[in-house]
Amino acid sequence: MNLSDVKHIYFLGIGGIGMSALARYFLKEGKQISGYDRTATQLTKTLVSEGMTIHYEDDVNQIPDTIDLVIYTPAVPASNKELSWLSDHGFRLYKRSEILGIISQQKKTVAIAGTHGKTTTCSIVSYLLKESGIDISSFVGGIMKNYNSNYLHGESDWVVVEADEYDRSFLRLFPDIAVILAMDADHLDIYGSKDSVLQGFKEFSLQIKDGGQLWLREELVKNIDEDWHKALAEKSITIHTYGIESGEVQAQNIDIKEGRFCYDLSVGTVQSGFELSLPGRHNVSNAVVATAVAKQLGCTWEDLIQATRSFKGIKRRFEIIAESNGAVLIDDYAHHPEELRAAISAARELYPERHLTGIFQPHLFTRTRDFVDGFGEVLSQLDELILTEIYPARELPIEGVTSEIIFNKVTIDRKYLIHKDKLIESLENKKLDVVMVLGAGDIDKKVNEIKQEYFNA
Repeated sequence: MNLSDVKHIYFLGIGGIGMSALARYFLKEGKQISGYDRTATQLTKTLVSEGMTIHYEDDVNQIPDTIDLVIYTPAVPASNKELSWLSDHGFRLYKRSEILGIISQQKKTVAIAGTHGKTTTCSIVSYLLKESGIDISSFVGGIMKNYNSNYLHGESDWVVVEADEYDRSFLRLFPDIAVILAMDADHLDIYGSKDSVLQGFKEFSLQIKDGGQLWLREELVKNIDEDWHKALAEKSITIHTYGIESGEVQAQNIDIKEGRFCYDLSVGTVQSGFELSLPGRHNVSNAVVATAVAKQLGCTWEDLIQATRSFKGIKRRFEIIAESNGAVLIDDYAHHPEELRAAISAARELYPERHLTGIFQPHLFTRTRDFVDGFGEVLSQLDELILTEIYPARELPIEGVTSEIIFNKVTIDRKYLIHKDKLIESLENKKLDVVMVLGAGDIDKKVNEIKQEYFNA
């Protein structure tokens, strides 16, 4: 499909973080943009202010007559009337990932993949390149604080995208440079097994254009078997490694000063003076590979050091919401055991010897079922846990799968199972020192209430 011929694009589920970035891209490309979403949000209101037309009723009469491309998200249920009407009336419906795939074929593309860390790393890469004078376009799965946006528009040939393994969406991308951050078991409702997840990442890596680059965290190299190496070599794809004190490019001499991670970068020679405001060694690792990719694209060390220092992070990625009388309120999107481990470890490192309370909303019945032992183990690293009911997202309930199965695995004494609507009152008379609100559902809607009620803000 030739996207240059398209004039009016209709988005079903335009308010999603990925969909809205794509809508912004096409708006900047001079297309007319219309869309539907279930509810109005601050993001959809911003899209309207930028020039898009959006409605919030599932009403086929509000679909414009002039559309020539329809993009939808799998989050829109099959029962949606507009989805059915468009399908029945001969419109070809494209997933967001299909359109990103077309863009990645027509542009030079950096794709950030991995079961954790995609959004943060994608945003760091985008920021480093933009601030170093490389005018990239970028699609990010979160709101970058430096730009208050999930999309950056540029005039160069380069685009930066997240390569999402869910629903095997990343297999529609054809990058020049790809990064794989992690290959942990996840989305087992799609893949079925850890081996199938690895196979998905193998297939993704082999979609890198001939002569391209693959960046792997050093610990992941053991997963690349002889056949995988051979297949990459046949396409002349070069493997590079990175890490913390390991890999071809690595962070060394890591220290924490005034809440910032300070480190040197070893690339054969040592580049000193890097500082990162994001907490956690996992984010230092993310910044290392982002810097390595940006250097490959021609950025100077001076620009990269300066940009790393000024990067502010992503909303809902260890976002410090409030500080009051020494107490801290943190909002984080973590919803997989390894993401929770990273967030809790970062809090322990930044706030040693402090009382750590976690408020966690599990996300998806299948993820709860598949990783219940992992959730129990990592949530037991808190001093106190407040656990809410499962956020179902796209799923129907599964018999026997509730938050209680996680609750029963948690070994700390201070643990409480509550309904989300009772959260605010449940915090009364508790010791609120370092408080983390954790989860990918709608638990973030409670953050401002907690802030106003208990943090004098």
